[in-house]
Amino acid sequence: MPGLSNKADQMPASPIRKLVPYAEAAKQRGVTVYHLNIGQPDIETPKVVRDTLKTKDIKVIEYSHSAGFASYREGLAQYYAGFGINLSAEEIMITTGGSEALIFAFQSCFNPGDELIIPEPFYANYNGFATTANVSVKPVTASISNGFALPKIEDFEALITEKTKGILICNPGNPTGYLYSKEELEQLRDLVKKHDLFLFADEVYREFCYDGAKPFSALQLEGIDENVVLVDSVSKRYSMCGARIGALISKNKELMAAALKFGQARLSPPTLGQIAGEAALKTPQSYFDDVIEEYVERRNILVDGLNEIDGVICPKPSGAFYAIAQLPIDDADNFCQWRLEDFSHINQTIMLAPATGFYANKSLGKQQVRLAYVLNSEALRNSVECLKEALKIYPGLLKNNQVASEYQP
Repeated sequence: MPGLSNKADQMPASPIRKLVPYAEAAKQRGVTVYHLNIGQPDIETPKVVRDTLKTKDIKVIEYSHSAGFASYREGLAQYYAGFGINLSAEEIMITTGGSEALIFAFQSCFNPGDELIIPEPFYANYNGFATTANVSVKPVTASISNGFALPKIEDFEALITEKTKGILICNPGNPTGYLYSKEELEQLRDLVKKHDLFLFADEVYREFCYDGAKPFSALQLEGIDENVVLVDSVSKRYSMCGARIGALISKNKELMAAALKFGQARLSPPTLGQIAGEAALKTPQSYFDDVIEEYVERRNILVDGLNEIDGVICPKPSGAFYAIAQLPIDDADNFCQWRLEDFSHINQTIMLAPATGFYANKSLGKQQVRLAYVLNSEALRNSVECLKEALKIYPGLLKNNQVASEYQP
């Protein structure tokens, strides 16, 4: 049998999905499993999207332009203008999800062996995208002690070498829910300008900011128009994960021309997904107002409930719908598997994502889990109760004096 590629061996498995067989086995035993491991909202897709798909009279599902429908790109330019971001349709490329946008950006900007700095913990699939493009990830670690704020700029600069080509941020963040301030982004702007780096900004959760917080886009930073590469997606904004529509956005004409060649190689983004995405631009503000109110309630139920459990620390997120919690446990991977294999409370359990998969530094995250508050309030209350009961009997429970040093300020 022929051997597989080195890249196939290097491609990491998803930490978000690797426990699926254990969850399926639990369900077969009749146990209710609350999925807090994955960012699949139960929020309804906007009615305007569903109605459009029902009534659209399509005789042939054709290819689109490789950059996406012009009308959709023009509509997106108007959408971004509402956030003070001035773009033309030519500065927007429609992609098969935000994932393809980031892969195209990496393929266009990096040579094999180039380095990318990312604050960790970060979205686990960034590792896979970097592997696809033969990019070396250099992590700079954020701390749970300050809610995962941007690490010191000196820590970023200490990692810069002749191979460094860019910095990647997610704002608001997955998996932490942290929202970078304008001042934090301006510090990154100055560093990017000083070393002439790319600044990749994953802003797919832009609509979900809480407690009066407002998002500030990397595209609003002055003086680095040619350096900023924005990644966006309809998946979470409109609860349309299955549409697989994203966007790659930059004022750098050379970059956009290069990315289009990768887009031409895959022909075009999904036609039906683009129809849904364009219809979603007509979503009324009331939809987002209701969704944000719902997520704030869910966040408070989950995070406040977790922080009431002895030994648990969970910073309150300002955006997105994720949180990282520190638990008094020996190993998050073991704990998450144990919960599915050997534990249930009133015939219920929860599926969590071990945080180890969100760190490039494999020694970190061993007592942390990521939770997505994408379920209804009752399910979240039950989930908190399940976790509380599990921590009473988990064999690998840590005592107060055993808390790992990684969590100290």
